[in-house]
Amino acid sequence: MEKIPMTASGYAALEAELKRRQQEERPRIIQAIAEARALGDLSENAEYHAAKEAQSLNEGRIQELESLLSRADVIDLSKLNGKTVKFGATVTLVDEDTEEEKVYQIVGEPEADVHSGRVSITSPVARALIGKSIGDSVEVVTPGGGKSYEIINVRFG
Repeated sequence: MEKIPMTASGYAALEAELKRRQQEERPRIIQAIAEARALGDLSENAEYHAAKEAQSLNEGRIQELESLLSRADVIDLSKLNGKTVKFGATVTLVDEDTEEEKVYQIVGEPEADVHSGRVSITSPVARALIGKSIGDSVEVVTPGGGKSYEIINVRFG
């Protein structure tokens, strides 16, 4: 099984979701199934079918979370340092065309959320940045086209 790199905060978020799904969602769905079953004829019981569907989705996500957590390789960002971009780095970039600044943290796939500035280690942006240093120019090819950035800061933790 392939290990999945992950930050401690990403691991904790997945653990919290797993706990919520097991301890809150699962009992709630079981109760909804029991209530729908009490209504009678299951063949045309929309509440029953909806609850069974929710149960299936919840159990699938629980299995996915358990798999991710068992394969997690938690990387302690406090032990990382240097001026070179690697996993866990928070990188400040400036767009060479628009002078717009962007800040990205390079994280594992399960915890990536581009809207909050966390990009997956496998994303085009992260792949272009890995191994580069402050002052380097990088060309990032994205589905929206190519962009040129200059790395103005690299920090860890």
